[in-house]
Amino acid sequence: MTGYFEMQMSCPPAMTVRRAGDGIVAAPEGIANGSFLVQMLLSSRTEGEMTAMRAFIPPGVATHWHSHPSGQLLFALDGVGLVQREGGEPVEVRAGDAVWFAPGERHWHGAAPSSPFSYVSVQPVRDGTAVHWMEAVEQGELSR
Repeated sequence: MTGYFEMQMSCPPAMTVRRAGDGIVAAPEGIANGSFLVQMLLSSRTEGEMTAMRAFIPPGVATHWHSHPSGQLLFALDGVGLVQREGGEPVEVRAGDAVWFAPGERHWHGAAPSSPFSYVSVQPVRDGTAVHWMEAVEQGELSR
């Protein structure tokens, strides 16, 4: 990861305003089945601090399987999304829905085939990271 998406050592030491549209960049390659945009809202590698980002995902694009060492809160902003935990079925989510993924819970999330999807995710840092990326989601899981 390079540039704006790269994690900082810690969150800002004082109040910081991130304006709508500032710092929107392409997500790194290799974390989804297609390209999407992100806006990092909080970035840190410091134990116990939070990372947060806004994601803008085109129809049919989904993240790879991944987990968060201290869990993840995902809040749907717009469009129709799909979320799935390992061993479960994909679940449709819409604007205003909130999803909690427990610490270490293997999961993916993305846009439904016919709709873009945007969300804000918040995840605490543990052992210097907020996410562990894994393999791509099988195409059959995305079309359910």
